[in-house]
Amino acid sequence: MLSTLGISEFDEQVYRGYLAKPDRPAGEIAQSLGTTTGRIRRAVARLTDLGLLRREGHGQYRPVSPQTALSALLAMRRAEAEASFTAVWDTVDDLAGEYRASRLQEDPTGLVEVITGEAEITQRVAELMQSVRTHFWVLDRPPYLGVYTAELEEELTMDLLGRGVDIRSVYTPEALAQPDRFALITRLAQVGEQARILPSLPFRLRIMDRRVALVALVAGRYDKIAIVHRSGLLDALLELFDTYWQRAQSIVATAPAAPDGPSAEDLLLLKMLQAGYKDQAIARQLGMSSRTVTRRIAAIAAGLGIDTRFQVGAEAAKRGWI
Repeated sequence: MLSTLGISEFDEQVYRGYLAKPDRPAGEIAQSLGTTTGRIRRAVARLTDLGLLRREGHGQYRPVSPQTALSALLAMRRAEAEASFTAVWDTVDDLAGEYRASRLQEDPTGLVEVITGEAEITQRVAELMQSVRTHFWVLDRPPYLGVYTAELEEELTMDLLGRGVDIRSVYTPEALAQPDRFALITRLAQVGEQARILPSLPFRLRIMDRRVALVALVAGRYDKIAIVHRSGLLDALLELFDTYWQRAQSIVATAPAAPDGPSAEDLLLLKMLQAGYKDQAIARQLGMSSRTVTRRIAAIAAGLGIDTRFQVGAEAAKRGWI
């Protein structure tokens, strides 16, 4: 049962013997298991090295709590397995790179896969997302393939964050126009996603582990994509992403929250106002009327001692609210 932790069946029986009756002499355990005292002593030495037994005197051993000892052993084995898994992935990437380099000498078209059709694109993207380990960088703008759901996006992002993936996303206002999406991205940004915004982007781009990129082939459509593997073209896309990333503005505040700052809902309103949203778009996101949004912006401006709404975003940023 404990063989996956490096504990043999016999050593497990010895450990169970000590759990049943601590301070048992080796001879007594040998008799109960029908073996020699020497074999028991060798098992005790292995169990002590693994942290399952603790020596308390000459020939005297007591068992360490299974929850403590086995949990530590499990964590160590898991770390070793993850390190081994990472090393294997690195080897796979190296071999795949050598294979592509060899194939490209014969057929340069191999550095780019062209995928068309909703079903094919959905399946290929899902396969690539399952293999993401280190980076997931996105230039996000419409259009999208299929129906958008906030639940699916939150589940995917939390899964990636749980894997320790570096998520960087640059959004356009149109990308955040879906009801409640701005609020969702704000929440995700507070738990690990690095989210920024720009007024416009040239196309939709996804970069995975800095080894593959997905880019729409036709502007304004997402039913035909190119999958770009390691190459000079991928290097160019990485540089392109970094350029837009540096130009973009963070969606969440980088300064500590001020004690006299706005409410959570007003803060969200200010962020959307700064991002260039019109009152009607803000109203859709917050589930209120455009007239109510206009009144609330006016109230915030009055509270800041500002005459015009156009100065609200700048003043809010100056105070470290957004």
